[in-house]
Amino acid sequence: CCSRPEEIFCYRCSFGRKASSCFYFRANLVIMGENVKGDFRMGYRHKKEGALSLLPFLIFIVIYLGAGIYFQIHGVEMAFYQFPSVTAMFIAVLSAFFMGDETLQVKFGIFSRGAGNENVMTMLMIYILAGAFSAVAAAMGGRDATVNLGISFVPAQCLTAGIFIISAFMGTATGTSMGTIAAIVPIAAGISVKSGISEALMVAACVGGAMFGDNLSMISDTTIAATRTQGCELKDKFKMNFRIALPAAVLTIFLLLVIGQPSAAADLQELDYSLLKVFPYIAVLGLALLGANVFLVLTAGIFLAGFIGMASAELTVITFAQNIWNGFMGMGEAFFLALFCGGISEMIAYYGGIEWLISKLRKMIKGNKSAQLGIAALVSLTVSATANNTVAIIISGGVAKDISNEYGIDSRRSASLLDIFSCVFQGIIPYGAQLLTASALASKNGAVINAMEIIPHMWYCWLLAIFGILSIYIPYADGGLKKERAKE
Repeated sequence: CCSRPEEIFCYRCSFGRKASSCFYFRANLVIMGENVKGDFRMGYRHKKEGALSLLPFLIFIVIYLGAGIYFQIHGVEMAFYQFPSVTAMFIAVLSAFFMGDETLQVKFGIFSRGAGNENVMTMLMIYILAGAFSAVAAAMGGRDATVNLGISFVPAQCLTAGIFIISAFMGTATGTSMGTIAAIVPIAAGISVKSGISEALMVAACVGGAMFGDNLSMISDTTIAATRTQGCELKDKFKMNFRIALPAAVLTIFLLLVIGQPSAAADLQELDYSLLKVFPYIAVLGLALLGANVFLVLTAGIFLAGFIGMASAELTVITFAQNIWNGFMGMGEAFFLALFCGGISEMIAYYGGIEWLISKLRKMIKGNKSAQLGIAALVSLTVSATANNTVAIIISGGVAKDISNEYGIDSRRSASLLDIFSCVFQGIIPYGAQLLTASALASKNGAVINAMEIIPHMWYCWLLAIFGILSIYIPYADGGLKKERAKE
């Protein structure tokens, strides 16, 4: 279909790899020849659309952000979560099909290949398994047991730092900052009122710990999205991410120990807990750190939590099955967003949008370090626009991967940068779900505060941003990376 095939470039390879040397092109050429009756245009990168092909993502952001601002102005609670993000993304999907002059069949073929990409499908499976584990473990009492265990062992003078540590463990074990906040903030608010500790500081300690856990957890949707879009293993991303997050967490704990001491002793009731119910969280975390297959880890966690729940009469076979299903359904938003984003990203790449975006970023990027800053800025701006760190990583992950390939950034580092800076901004935007939920729960439990009052006390997020930028210029987190590359 072209007299000079050596000059045809593959649209899947954003930096000008010749089609004749590209596996994706050759594979798709065969598939296209069989399925689209000789229309080989899908194998080429169209440059005629360029910036216009980014319109679907712009439509999504305008609808989602615009609706949030509208409801915020009208004083609606959780304003940025009134218009469903999946509906906004669905409208963006529809708009993508108006691009180009290809037939609807060809366009749907492009979308389907992106939505059915191996990385996307893997991410979707991990999402629903993680949701099922969290639901079953919570239903059998594991979440409450973990909170009660932590608080029972925290000395009275270390309550604020203790809340941060408990939230950090809880977030890491469960993979959800929102679940951690919902479980711990009511307790933290009550403690702050009784002990004289600043309500905003105590709640910020809980939210900060939850963000630490969400950022590092092996079953967090942000971790899953970051590793799958960048093509690295969960345990490898964890190691690098941990080296950046740990100094920020240690310094936060030190500040909370010095500044967050109570002015009066808090009268805490005796809390019941069962070590057996905490065990599934420890098992999942331990197996993941040992490098076990993530599907095996989560499946084992689901049945371990279920068996413990049935043995302790917290669950029956029926309620066990129902909670697995509830866990699947609880990940519906992340599931459909990943599916739609995968398809849209493929269409944008086909019409030259990724190439155009990279060409513009290339003018601002001078080398490896500025490329890393570019990735951090990209995901930070996307979080600010969407108020959802998972959505932000899914949207910006493809572009971040292309930048990493161009400037030689290790996939473990790019995945860590995506997760770290999405965590930072998700934790400090006043219209994000974390701060809105935390302030609402605190107010219901006697600590009347708003989201803006919490932000100055979000020390962990501010420190994480500092150490994240510092790690770009002083690569202290890259320890052992060369040895690991050599082994690979």
